[in-house]
Amino acid sequence: MSGGGGEGPRLPDDGGGIAGARVLVVGATGEIGGLAARSLRRRGAAVALVGRDAGRLAERSGACPRRVFDAYDLDGCEGLAAWTVRSLGGLDHVVVAVGVAGFGRAEHVGEAAAEHLMTVNALAPMAVVRGALPLLEAGGAVAVVTGAVVDAPPRGMADYAAAKAALATWLAVVGREQRARGVRVLDVRMPHLEGGFAARAVTGSPPVLPPGADPVASVEHLLVAPLAGAAGREP
Repeated sequence: MSGGGGEGPRLPDDGGGIAGARVLVVGATGEIGGLAARSLRRRGAAVALVGRDAGRLAERSGACPRRVFDAYDLDGCEGLAAWTVRSLGGLDHVVVAVGVAGFGRAEHVGEAAAEHLMTVNALAPMAVVRGALPLLEAGGAVAVVTGAVVDAPPRGMADYAAAKAALATWLAVVGREQRARGVRVLDVRMPHLEGGFAARAVTGSPPVLPPGADPVASVEHLLVAPLAGAAGREP
């Protein structure tokens, strides 16, 4: 996936304000964030890309502003929105697609792994959104990927599910707080996708999983369309 001219024709604006919108995409070197960034650019948005993998970020960004980040640097996460304002001249929407999987019974998950799961899956996304909220105006939106695990947490995933559930609860409250300002907060409950996310777990081994959903269609339907103003999940 490249940030150059091979992304296909630019799509017309669908009435949701994506064309010309200035969008921060955090997690742009992952599958979900990368697909979201590509779709947003095809729709005419100006995007600023943030990711962990410097090499992949350079490949995907093209001429877009880009920045490498560390999820453990929560102050740095909070400052990403201000960097986007400086880079793009403003900020209209934020996409946060940051996460890492973890597996194993609770007594088999070490404290370092548990802290890592909570930091990457909950605290870092919260920090990004926290920094963005004061900079967003009416009509702005944040779309944050949690996961279907929030609705049906399976055995062997207590710490991972707890982190995602904490993020979902936080987003629900923030969404109610921001509603009067006209800022939408979208909780993107992405299903299990094909693509190998579970195989890159920070701890444990994934159980046998059924075939995953198509990543391109899922990102378009569950993330990009709601961000553009179509019906979607809002706390």
